[in-house]
Amino acid sequence: MSMQWPSLLSRRRLGSAVEPPGSTARTDFQRDFDRVVFSSAFRRMQDKTQVFPLSKVDYVRTRLTHSLEASCIGRSLGTLVGEQVIARHGLAGFEAADFGNICAAACLAHDIGNPPFGHSGEDAIRHWANTADYGARRVESLRGSQREDFASFEGNAQGFRIVTRLQNPDNPGGLQLTCATLAAFTKYPRESCLNGNRFEGVSARKQGFTVADRGAFEQVADTVGLLRRSERLGIWHRHPLAFLVEAADDIAYRVIDIEDGYRLGHFSYEEATTAFLELLPDRAQQQARLAGIRERKDRVEFLRAKVINQIIQQALACFMDNEADILAGRFDAPLLDEIPARPQADRLIQLASERIYCAPEVVSIQAAGFQVVHDLLERFIQVLDDVAEHGERASPRSRTLIRLIPEQFIGCDRVPSPDAYTRLLLLTDFVSGMTDSYAVSLYKKVTGISLPGG
Repeated sequence: MSMQWPSLLSRRRLGSAVEPPGSTARTDFQRDFDRVVFSSAFRRMQDKTQVFPLSKVDYVRTRLTHSLEASCIGRSLGTLVGEQVIARHGLAGFEAADFGNICAAACLAHDIGNPPFGHSGEDAIRHWANTADYGARRVESLRGSQREDFASFEGNAQGFRIVTRLQNPDNPGGLQLTCATLAAFTKYPRESCLNGNRFEGVSARKQGFTVADRGAFEQVADTVGLLRRSERLGIWHRHPLAFLVEAADDIAYRVIDIEDGYRLGHFSYEEATTAFLELLPDRAQQQARLAGIRERKDRVEFLRAKVINQIIQQALACFMDNEADILAGRFDAPLLDEIPARPQADRLIQLASERIYCAPEVVSIQAAGFQVVHDLLERFIQVLDDVAEHGERASPRSRTLIRLIPEQFIGCDRVPSPDAYTRLLLLTDFVSGMTDSYAVSLYKKVTGISLPGG
């Protein structure tokens, strides 16, 4: 049994009973892209960490610029794959641009669920859920996927929640993106708890949706025809285009982190250009072209573009060589792990790990951000529990602090849910949706570090 491209490219929208329209000025997948762009969660990524938290340098990428760049790479890679898939299978009614637009929209949203301070923020939420004096006891009282949603918190699952529920919360299906885009977006099509069962492959490494959102993902999976990996558990094989979304993200951060590192002085010009030239088959020709570029930063940008194109071509070939196995669920590895230039591409990650990710200005702010996220969760869950359990008899402190939480993250009429899982879920929605700057500002307010007018 294999997945079928006509179903995989479904234009049906999650939460909408309206049939997809006929030909319009914008395709359904272009509309997906636009809906993500105009969402408030997407705008907040302009103040969320990519590598350098709270950077004062306007050159450095944020989550928003990274997502835009990954989207451009995804569009190129998807369109190239679309051309060959359509020719190979004689698909009628589809264009190569449909593949590209699905990948572009999914890439645009791929980091939309990341909490403040990047991966440090994810670690902070997991650490809080497993070790905090109060929070860990609340999480420990839950079972199965409800518990693991927090103990193994994952920004990808939070992203699915944002685009299908939290954005436009009064709309069934949230942004009501097409099922094709939502499936391509979901790199990890599984729930958080698999009852001790182990599944091989990259797509099973993390969860892609919370137990509260499993029903929504099941609708997506059924609509596009994803293959189930278990009759009982919530785990599926990936949508083929999810491999391209993952590759676009991998290309963007591997290559561009080196460029950012050079611009901030973590690499010399020679180190950056050498790392890039090793990925190019025509090094001598490219070195000759560098001689005609006056500024060193422009030379690095030139090589960055060449390297991205080179890896795109290799990822394209890898996908097409393995297309039949991908459709059958037999291929489950990152495309960049299978390309000829993997050693050179991995060298980029090694360089970034040695010289950027452990840089003092990165680590120091990440450590502070870790504490900010952890403490906000610990303080606010006690507030929510107090008000949920005691109502008007809750402490004055709790009745004051709860006013800092928007109603969307408390419950109807600002009354916390009697269900502990729901309270925890809404709290992580609130904290993970914060920008870096807002998280710091709120932390200062609740701890008394900063006072209005002070």
